[in-house]
Amino acid sequence: MKIIVSYLILFLLLLGGTAGHAQPQVDIGATFGPEGSGSFYFSIHEYFRVPEREVVVIRERRIPDEEIPVVFFVAQRARVAPAAIIDLRLAGRSWMDITVHFGLSPEIYYVPVPVEVKGPPYGKAYGYYKNKPRKEWGKIVLKDPDVINFVNLKFISEYHGYPPEEVIKMRSANKHFIVINDEVRKGKGKKEDLGEQGKGKEKEHGEGQGKGKGKDKGKGKD
Repeated sequence: MKIIVSYLILFLLLLGGTAGHAQPQVDIGATFGPEGSGSFYFSIHEYFRVPEREVVVIRERRIPDEEIPVVFFVAQRARVAPAAIIDLRLAGRSWMDITVHFGLSPEIYYVPVPVEVKGPPYGKAYGYYKNKPRKEWGKIVLKDPDVINFVNLKFISEYHGYPPEEVIKMRSANKHFIVINDEVRKGKGKKEDLGEQGKGKEKEHGEGQGKGKGKDKGKGKD
């Protein structure tokens, strides 16, 4: 009897130890939902053509939601693994430092718009480009919020085929990019129901063309 009790105690101790070292599992199905942050992550997954799990891993490393697109954007243009970008970011490097580190130019962040952009959060950043000839854009120094705003502007407007100036208006109203992505997605859905322009329309972006939801847009097309 004592032997049985001893084995039982040992089994419970081993079970407890295993549970204590188990890694938390992420339910990808729950993470990629139809609204809010889930929709945002799914849009990133589709636009940059990366596995869903890769988006989850970056999120688990405590990269803020609005910086996840920046990680993929810079990684694809630098042709390095996202982990290389994340390591530098978590080490305290600014997005401009990381950009220069990989030999990239601030020109990659510029998003052309048909209107003059004034006021925060985009006005000052667009002024940097406006006040310099294009051959000197490599000398521009953007702050972290500028890089984050530009990348998400490009990502959301191209993924949804939505006018960038409209995204700028929404951001100027202090809306988080998760909210903007959600509202644009829902608005596009309503237009499709009315028979208006949908997400499958071809649209030129930079040097290449893509169809629908950014399937060909995330691989360094600048």
